Amino acid sequence: MRGIKSMLAGLAILAGIIILAGAGLGILSQKAPELGVVEGRLMPCPDSPNCVCSEGVATDEEHFIEPIAIRSASADAAWKTLIASVQGQGGSLVRQSDDYLLATFTSNIFRFKDDVEFRMDRDAGVIHLRSASRVGHSDFDANRKRIEGVRKMFESLYVEH
Repeated sequence: MRGIKSMLAGLAILAGIIILAGAGLGILSQKAPELGVVEGRLMPCPDSPNCVCSEGVATDEEHFIEPIAIRSASADAAWKTLIASVQGQGGSLVRQSDDYLLATFTSNIFRFKDDVEFRMDRDAGVIHLRSASRVGHSDFDANRKRIEGVRKMFESLYVEH
């Protein structure tokens, strides 16, 4: 009986440590990094696997993701659809202009914040994107899945003009 009580006490302590560590990382993720367009492009991903970007090297399968294609001449309609898609997926708009959008997504349990950026490239007919976790190393593909969710909603809402 003592062995079981000791094991349960150890598990309770371990669970407490995990919860405190997660909460601590959640607090750390509240500080926004420097983001934006540099020399006409979104910033590249760091080496960690918790980031995807369409302006990286296509052979970097860990980080590269396709941009969102605009299938018509109305980039403005596409941009409005993108904003609705980001909000529809739970994103909070932080900064926006005619060709740049920064939004944050917050996880439910530990309140981790991830930054998602979009850059309109009217000449190429695409919207470039970047999604990255503020803290941690691996994100279990959360950023890639989030972007694919935004892309899917965009494609379902986008009406060519």
